[in-house]
Amino acid sequence: MKTVALVPIKLNSQRLPHKNTLPLGKHPLCWYIPHTLLQVKQIDEVYVYCSNAEVTKYLPDGVNFLKRDIRLDGDLIKGAEIYSEFIKTIDADYYVLSHTTSPLLKASSIENALDKVLSADYDSAFSAQRIQTFSWYEGKPINYNLDDIPRTQDMKPIYVETSGFYIFKKELFVEKNRRIGYKPFIQEVTDEEAIDIDERKDYELACKFLEIEDVNA
Repeated sequence: MKTVALVPIKLNSQRLPHKNTLPLGKHPLCWYIPHTLLQVKQIDEVYVYCSNAEVTKYLPDGVNFLKRDIRLDGDLIKGAEIYSEFIKTIDADYYVLSHTTSPLLKASSIENALDKVLSADYDSAFSAQRIQTFSWYEGKPINYNLDDIPRTQDMKPIYVETSGFYIFKKELFVEKNRRIGYKPFIQEVTDEEAIDIDERKDYELACKFLEIEDVNA
């Protein structure tokens, strides 16, 4: 059984310009997730999938670079199209899709989720943040009754995908075009791991977490 990690990167981000090469602690943002994936013992190969080979100078040793068609950098391109093109080129039984925007994700979280999928008890896995508070959607509460307000500790939790990672079998994606299957394992992550850098405020928050870690090291 072969397991491959995929990290799609494009260097021209919209909301936070040059996001992937911004300095974060001692390294650029795009260094962290590939480095973390290299620490996961069940992963055989780690690939960065980018249209610009310049990205390689920002990556840790041991990461493979695969050049993708610049067409896949388009703003209207969906992630599934990118993953599909990668899978056509790099064959594996299992894929770990991860994003550079979650630099504080821990290898232990990925390892635990991957073990669950490799055991065949689950057909996929993803990282999520557990939220246990009063939640609404389209003008209605979704996890409590307005006529019988519970204590927050008694409420049903909501799980929010963090986009940190998704783990899936090749056949699931090829046959169903899905990165989450019919029996997924939900890997709860900490607030720190859940940080997803899309905007300046997210980047600044990640910088603060790394400063705290450096002080406590």
